[in-house]
Amino acid sequence: MRPGTVEEAAGVLADAAAAGRRVRIGDDLSTEALDRVLEHEAGDLTCTVEAGIRLSALREVLAASGQRLSLDPPGDPTIGACLAGRLSGPLSHRYGTPRDLVLGVTLVLGDGTVASSGGKVVKNVAGYDLGKLVCGSEGRLALIARVSLRLHPLPPAAATLVVETADAAAIVRALRRSQLDPSALDVLHPGRVAVLFEGRERAVAAQLDAARSLVGGAVAEGAVWEEARERQGHSLGRVRFSPADLGNALTTLDEAVVRPAAGIAYVAHRVGGVPAPAARRVQRALKEQLDPAGVLA
Repeated sequence: MRPGTVEEAAGVLADAAAAGRRVRIGDDLSTEALDRVLEHEAGDLTCTVEAGIRLSALREVLAASGQRLSLDPPGDPTIGACLAGRLSGPLSHRYGTPRDLVLGVTLVLGDGTVASSGGKVVKNVAGYDLGKLVCGSEGRLALIARVSLRLHPLPPAAATLVVETADAAAIVRALRRSQLDPSALDVLHPGRVAVLFEGRERAVAAQLDAARSLVGGAVAEGAVWEEARERQGHSLGRVRFSPADLGNALTTLDEAVVRPAAGIAYVAHRVGGVPAPAARRVQRALKEQLDPAGVLA
């Protein structure tokens, strides 16, 4: 099923609820046909898009106005997939994850109800911050139909520094305690720390010089970020740790792409574990509120 409007998507889920069918978003119900840019307020650095638009298509539209969505996960997912899967990339160091960039959403609930929340939408509802609520929900709570997003200007200059080291934690600690303001800071474990500086050309050059004076390293091509995203995309699990405990975390990992500020390591093996009882209670309560009939698989 590939609805072309929010109303069609609502009809599909309403019919499924009436028939007692379960629907898996992405498999049974696709947003591929919901792929338009509905509004771009360049002066306000915001846009509203349908959830099926892919990052590459949105990137091309925004670049014409010298702007971007500062979200760079592996591959070329849709905006809806970015929110539902809480997908992000190296730029999350400075700009955060999808929940930090979403201003508002329009959702279709399991019974076909259309609900909107946040800014830049036709109608708001009191209660849940739906935009943040569905980040990481993996399609279990609602179909994400439209999204309003915060944008940033395209930086006129960028430079990457790569430090080869046997003590990545010490390099990261020195960088994070400094006055430097990188857009990305990844540990490509083992052996390398990559730092991205963006902004005006003189400011980038000054930060690059300061970073080299502080931790050494060499100026590198931007391909290192493609490597980081590719390795992240091929990972099978995520390990969480306290950012202050980076050194100990690295000793437990053979190979990983590590985002020190977020306390997340993307690893090559599957990671087990279940949510805590309190988290499971919250999940069940949300499911009962938004999809009481259990339509969404």
